[in-house]
Amino acid sequence: MRATAPAKINLTLHVTGQRADGYHLLDSLVIFTEFGDEVALHAGTGLSLAVTGPQAAGLLGEGDNLILRAARLIGARDAALSLEKHLPVASGMGGGSSDAATALRLVARAQGLTLPGTAALMRLGADLPVCLAAPRPTRMRGLGEHLEPVLGVPPLWLLLVNPGVGLSTPAVFKALTKKHNPPMPAALPRWRDAADLAVWLSGMRNDLEAPARALLPPVAALLDELGTQPGCLLARMTGSGATCVGIFADERTCRAAERRLSVPGRFVQATRSLA
Repeated sequence: MRATAPAKINLTLHVTGQRADGYHLLDSLVIFTEFGDEVALHAGTGLSLAVTGPQAAGLLGEGDNLILRAARLIGARDAALSLEKHLPVASGMGGGSSDAATALRLVARAQGLTLPGTAALMRLGADLPVCLAAPRPTRMRGLGEHLEPVLGVPPLWLLLVNPGVGLSTPAVFKALTKKHNPPMPAALPRWRDAADLAVWLSGMRNDLEAPARALLPPVAALLDELGTQPGCLLARMTGSGATCVGIFADERTCRAAERRLSVPGRFVQATRSLA
């Protein structure tokens, strides 16, 4: 059994508050992409995980991978899991959470196990609920536990560009000076096409982009370079970075920008959004 763990992209990320325990409240429009990691399940003895792929080195020395923690959570047994890692680690694309959610679906289906509820998923990570739900456009609120499907998000050509340097999520949140910001509108529009969505998104925010720019100057340079590419409708950082995302008018301009921005040390990938 094998499945793609799609990249999670935050088209918006509004930080709307901070609880007394330090956790931040969010309001985010999330989509997923056709491109991602690959997770496979084979029969085995006990629980094991093998990691390969072009980004596998980023997980070297990791003590207990989130995939194995998720598998233990639902009582998986005799499962040999493998992860083909294509997404950079600590890149703001929810790779670890998407990997774990995909492994949960595979193991539950193969072994007749029940998927965990939201509270248990949140103990693994705030992105687990949205990654375990159907990979479709979703509004994610609260700590990440309140999910609402969003209709009317047009198909998008996206260029994912990472400078090749990881960015610590806790460090980015710590550098955020204003923790109580306006949410998105209560009712979201129905967008006609990618250009219409990009215009609307230009009035929204990723509140973590400014601290990420300050902590890692290559993010600022990359966003500027991406935003000036022909056909780019909008350039924005996803999650806590450092991956930047360009929304493009069509496949031709997206692929052309992919070729221009592909330099040694960068991760650059053109892909489409999942409907």
